[in-house]
Amino acid sequence: MEDLVKKAGLGDILDKIKDQERISTEDGIRLYQSPDLLAVGYLANIVRERLNGDNAYFIYNQHINYSNICTNLCKFCAFGKDKSSDKAYEMTVEDVKEKVRERLDEPISEIHMVGGIHPDLPFSYYIDILQGIKEVRPDVHIQAFTCVEIAHLAGLAEKPVDQTLKILMDAGLDSIPGGGAEVFSPRIRELTCEKKLSGEGWLEVTQTAHRLGLKTNATMLYGHIETIEERIEHLDALRTAQDETGGFLAFIPLSFHPKNTEMSTLSRTSGIDDLKSVAVARCFLDNFPHIKAYWVMIGPKMAQIALSFGADDVDGTVKEEIITHMAGAETEQAMSIEELVRIIKEAGRTPVQRGTLYDVIKTY
Repeated sequence: MEDLVKKAGLGDILDKIKDQERISTEDGIRLYQSPDLLAVGYLANIVRERLNGDNAYFIYNQHINYSNICTNLCKFCAFGKDKSSDKAYEMTVEDVKEKVRERLDEPISEIHMVGGIHPDLPFSYYIDILQGIKEVRPDVHIQAFTCVEIAHLAGLAEKPVDQTLKILMDAGLDSIPGGGAEVFSPRIRELTCEKKLSGEGWLEVTQTAHRLGLKTNATMLYGHIETIEERIEHLDALRTAQDETGGFLAFIPLSFHPKNTEMSTLSRTSGIDDLKSVAVARCFLDNFPHIKAYWVMIGPKMAQIALSFGADDVDGTVKEEIITHMAGAETEQAMSIEELVRIIKEAGRTPVQRGTLYDVIKTY
């Protein structure tokens, strides 16, 4: 395989990876541009196995999307709706608690909760839903509110982000998901999500969380109108932020799903782009412990292959994923532990059920 990498003109990057030397942005662009997918995957697998061996992680989690009413209405999003839309909805605190109650007989370790930027809900609502979830399920880890939502909540609370986060943590917030990062490029944000928090704003919120001891994830929405250079700039900004505050757990490349969005004329990402996005991220983000192949977005089969292209996590059981499915995802709404274990074993990896912070619950 090393000969294959050298034939692909990536021998110098192989040397850097073997010596655990950081690759440059130019190297990252070359990896993306390389037509030799197997060579790029081989490089990523070296890093993956160095950091995580044969382990492939998954979590027993529940998704709750409390409302899709949103003032941002990003062009790549099929989930957010104006409050006048007949497809708009919002849950009461009692609705959220009922969602949790419905599944008390399942060994859920994480509740993942995000929503739109709602124009009317008061700050107290968000405190009440956190407290309500903990009331029903005291031991669950709540991973909630993207950095975009957190910035919005700070505005509602009329407090700085750090003080807002402390209030949310007291109410039950345990970590922050990676959504809302999209692509940091100001050009892309201007064209696709001009009302959204800026890339710098997103990084500021997440690093503030890290300084308070909150772990977060990071994402990148790829496969629409961004350039390879803009993807690498995004990864470089994440790597720099992680050098400074060190609180990122995982990076999750998110493939763009165009159906029912304002960008529906674009096509879906290819399998090659999906695998390359995982592999380049694993090579480039040397300071991120985990890279996730999110099966909901790329499908279970592609997630299996991604476990040999740099990914060490497939996410989880994900009951009731709405956001991607509104954009035309054809994957299942949920997977059982048995299915997750099977797809990981078939990929030749060791299935490890984890908590949100990568604490090991069970090795299969």
